[in-house]
Amino acid sequence: MEIIIPDLPNDVARECLIRVSYNQFSTISAACKAWKDQIQLPQFLAQRKAARFAQKIIVMVQSRVDPNKKRGPKCFASPVYGLTLLHPDTGHCSELPTFSDHGLPLFCQLTTVGSELVVMGGLDPVTWEASNSIFVYNFVLARWRRGVDMPGVRRSFFGCASDLDRTVYVAGGHDDEKNALRSAVAYDVARDEWIRLPDMAKERDECKAVFHGGKFHVIGGYCTEMQGRFERSAEVFDVETRRWDPIQEDFLGATTCPRTIVGGDDVELYMCHGGDVLASRDTKWQAVAKLPAEVCNTAYVTTWQGKMLVIGSARFGEPHLAYVLDLKSYTWTKLDTTEKFSGHVQSGCYLEI
Repeated sequence: MEIIIPDLPNDVARECLIRVSYNQFSTISAACKAWKDQIQLPQFLAQRKAARFAQKIIVMVQSRVDPNKKRGPKCFASPVYGLTLLHPDTGHCSELPTFSDHGLPLFCQLTTVGSELVVMGGLDPVTWEASNSIFVYNFVLARWRRGVDMPGVRRSFFGCASDLDRTVYVAGGHDDEKNALRSAVAYDVARDEWIRLPDMAKERDECKAVFHGGKFHVIGGYCTEMQGRFERSAEVFDVETRRWDPIQEDFLGATTCPRTIVGGDDVELYMCHGGDVLASRDTKWQAVAKLPAEVCNTAYVTTWQGKMLVIGSARFGEPHLAYVLDLKSYTWTKLDTTEKFSGHVQSGCYLEI
């Protein structure tokens, strides 16, 4: 049996390791092979969560703000996007080094699997060409690696969501000719392999994807002929049967951009729309809370453990602020973030590590 810490039983040694902050994982990995082996085990993260030592992190693709420069239209002409780590319990923000000196691809998508962050696609910030690239950041090793590119045509504005275990699902978007897509694929992060899935029944450009209730939901979007006129329907992929369920034609109730839709801890989905937070109950959307005026122009929404984070601004060009909604009492709390981290948020994801 490998000794984790000399003169300590291994179960006690593990109790010590699960208390280490995630930003020290790379340090202890480099210090000792036994420690590195332990923190890379799937059981390590499970034990941290069970003992409530896992740390909550929201990773966001956010434009960089220079506090010394005056805000205005010129400041937003060519924004550079980086990765921001937000700790929702405290509001503390920090930067995560990226894989590029030119900033992140514009409109790239983020999702997580275990203790890894997956950055998918987007537009090259220099050439504006669409990319099928995949980059994976391992929080344990504090290291980036290049994944296998998404197969097929180079797609943009697709929907993606993770089962949080090992697989990321991708559907819809459009190709280089602005043709909306019906195709779908799945990425096994551990194996670095792609699997083709059956096509959806409809083309869905700018759709929103949510993994909820053990299924992959693809919501809204529009076909090639509609070009920006969103529809109300949704399709759900059953990962067990590997088939798409019948289309839910009136899923949204009204035609709207679905980008703020997120899953809840229970059977509900949530959405920010028309100045309200809406919850889907018994196939109907009902208002459960009013959005604070400072975030009514909503850029990003996520949920975790009975809480909802909403980031947005009062109007275009103003600083992005963050509020947290308690989904039981429906009360809001404003997070205190610095001006440096008040830039526009394009996408993000939540993880515990």
